[in-house]
Amino acid sequence: MTETFVLDSFAVLALLGREPGSQKVADLLRKAQDDGTRVLMTWVNAGEVAYIVERRWGAERLYAALAVIEATALEIVSVERELALMAAHIKAEHAVAYADAFAVALAEHRAAKLVTGDPEFKRLEGILDIHWLPQREP
Repeated sequence: MTETFVLDSFAVLALLGREPGSQKVADLLRKAQDDGTRVLMTWVNAGEVAYIVERRWGAERLYAALAVIEATALEIVSVERELALMAAHIKAEHAVAYADAFAVALAEHRAAKLVTGDPEFKRLEGILDIHWLPQREP
């Protein structure tokens, strides 16, 4: 059975910023290239990564980051009605950021492990299979 993982913005930003956990994310993307492991992210979370990269490092770095992401086996999933309503329900029921609710919804919808280091997801540990990355230093 093929393993499926969902990346939230924390995971991709860790990779792009060479932060703790970046090697684990890179290894997952390599596995996706080599053995069919699926690594997914929603366009909502990709948009979150885009604005954070542009704000932190500028538009030029954003375009370079997008090129790197597009060269990997990361599948960016469109958000349609079902996923949007799942995310809305998650946001209504749990104290998570709206963009994070999309990552949770995709993980639930695809029976996938969520890859993150964001402590906000600790609230969902009993509900969701989480593959934890090291957290950034404050």
